[in-house]
Amino acid sequence: MPLVLTPEIKDLVNGGLAGGNPLLLAVVTPENKPVLSFRGSTQVYSDDQLGLWVRNTSGGTIEAIRKNPNIAMMYRSATTPLLQFQGRARIATDTAERNRVFENSPEREQKSDPERKGNAIIIDLDKVEGVLRFGADGPVFAKLAR
Repeated sequence: MPLVLTPEIKDLVNGGLAGGNPLLLAVVTPENKPVLSFRGSTQVYSDDQLGLWVRNTSGGTIEAIRKNPNIAMMYRSATTPLLQFQGRARIATDTAERNRVFENSPEREQKSDPERKGNAIIIDLDKVEGVLRFGADGPVFAKLAR
């Protein structure tokens, strides 16, 4: 069964920054050290992909993705206990992909890089799992996998 993000998950991701809950990105440096960073530009790129804009092209995130494309992301809010995303990231080189990721980023993220000097990252998701919320019958789980 293909991994397809639900409308609920799409809304959480796309509204992360505005809701005060940007997604947390985990990468591994070429020295095999984990690095975490909040990514306010994270967005749904397609039914099974996320996109994000990285303003600092000389930072550790870009180098880590070049050396090891395996990443993890996490979403958490007052109402969503935990959503984990796992996948493979790549630096978009296609102009249309770059433009789409930049233009779908929140306005305040765009204003931080008006000359579009950053990099667009596309993440092919392999797994999404966690607890979306608590319902009347207990936790409502998300479990999607490629």
